[in-house]
Formats: sequence, structure tokens, C-alpha cells
Amino acid sequence: MQLRQLGRSALSIAPLAFGGNVFGWSVDEQRSFELLDAFVDAGFNLIDTADVYSAWAQGNRGGESETIIGKWLKRSGKRDRVVIATKVGKWAEHPGLSPMNIRQAVEGSLKRLQTDHIDLYQSHADDATVPLHETLGAFAQLIAEGKVRAIGASNYGADRFAESLKVSKEHKLPRYESLQPEYNLVSRAGYEQELEPLIRQENIGVINYYALASGFLSGKYRSEADLAKSSARGGSVKKYLNARGLKVLAALDEIAAAHKATVAQVALAWLMARPGITAPIASATSVEQLQELVGAVKLSLAANEIEALNRASA
Repeated sequence: MQLRQLGRSALSIAPLAFGGNVFGWSVDEQRSFELLDAFVDAGFNLIDTADVYSAWAQGNRGGESETIIGKWLKRSGKRDRVVIATKVGKWAEHPGLSPMNIRQAVEGSLKRLQTDHIDLYQSHADDATVPLHETLGAFAQLIAEGKVRAIGASNYGADRFAESLKVSKEHKLPRYESLQPEYNLVSRAGYEQELEPLIRQENIGVINYYALASGFLSGKYRSEADLAKSSARGGSVKKYLNARGLKVLAALDEIAAAHKATVAQVALAWLMARPGITAPIASATSVEQLQELVGAVKLSLAANEIEALNRASA
């Protein structure tokens, strides 16, 4: 499989990332191990998680996803085959991006992940209360100590991300090598209008989340009645059930039929073909579902098919 360099970092990743938000939430430990094994054995390597995953689930407090991944790493012996990405800043236990908080949070993540280093450590959200040079300085120390290989940012606006790159240059500090924005066929404007020109100009890696728009782009939800299929996802999909969303699904249906592929595979293939995208993040709750998603890598869309999807989703 053709790996892609993440920004200017030393990290190379396969063109699809696994979203670890499901571990300890909609997927139990045993199923998580099966999914991770299947993902890596299929030739993929980037596993994305966060310290806060999955604090929102009943009975959880946060740290569950990292803990499960850590147990799998120890049991499987596959640490050298994966790129582990986690995040700091959104968990109530370790909120914000102060140097002290980053220092405490990283030790907890390393312990739960049962590893001596994190490949990609990401600011989970901007923290305007802390000067950028202080946050980046804290990350620089972790890189110098070998605890972190590269850093990235999630949920940053274009202005703040550009400012962070400027501060890195001025203070000779490590820069964010990746950005994790929301981006998919039905959520395009926010990324394309402001972030995309910046990341392409600066050669920043992009690992976008909600690649399938909470499952809408799997084609599973086509009417209000379909929302009941998932208590976890139904509510967040409702906003896409409009004329534009259905137009996108119709275009996906037509291209999927031509390739004997699934709607989800075409939606992911469109993302993978987008210049500047390193690897969309997608989650699966069964091995069968995962096999469908990884099949998107083999799907090559023609220029006219990409254009048809661009038009439908414009």
C-alpha cells in the first residue's frame, strides 16, 4: 500500500485512519481487539484516539479508548506496525493547553497506551487563554525527551492555525504537522474556503474526522424513519436529510453502481483523491463494516465522477 507522508514529519501513514472514539463506547474490548487486528493486518497503520474518549458514554469517565488500545498493543506486539495519534485539551480531567496540563496529560496517555512514545500528539481544540509559544514550547520538550514524535492540531480555525505556524517559525519551535478538521461530502465549506489553501501552501497533513458524516454517507439514512436505526448516530444525521444531502446520495448511488462498490466506499474514495488530504478518519463497529471501509482504498474514481460529486455537494 502506498503510504503518505504526514506534513513534513517523519510519519508515513496509509490513506485511511481508524477512529478510536468507538472503543469502550459502541464497541467492547474484545471487539476492539478484533477490529484493530483486522485494520493492521489489512496494511493500515494510523489509529486516532484522545484522552477524553469515551467520557460521554454512560458509566465512563474518559481514558477508556486509550486503555483498550494499550491492552491491544501489549497483547498483539504490533506497536512497531502502527502510528498512534492521541489528543489533549478537551477532557475535564486535563482541560486546556497549558504546559503543566500537557505534561500531566501526556504521562496519563502514555500509561494508558502502555507505550513509551506517542507518534502524533494533537491539541484537541484551540485554547486562547494560553500563549501559543507556551503550548508549542511544552510540546517541544516532549519531542526532545522522545515522548512525542510529531504534533498536530484539531478543530483550529485558519487564523489561529496560521498564527501557530508563525509562532513556531519565530520561536524555532516544532510546528503542527497535521490538522484534524471536520470534512466530508456534505460538510465542505468550512474546510475548503479557509483551511485548505493554508494547509496546501504550508504542506500540512490532513486527517479529517466525520469522513462519513456520522454514517449519513454510508447511505443507511435516507428518511426520517431511518434515524431510528441508530440511537447513537441518528440525531446527528438528521441535519443532512435535505434536498442537498439526498442529491449527494443519488450521485454516490450512481457511481457506486458503476464500480460495484458501496456508497461509503465512494464517499471515502472522493476524500482520498482530494489534494491535501492525507487520510480520512473512519470508524467501524464490526469487522465486516471495517472490511467495507478499507475496500475504498482500491477504488479509483475517474475525473468526471469526482466532478459529479463536487457538483452534487457544492
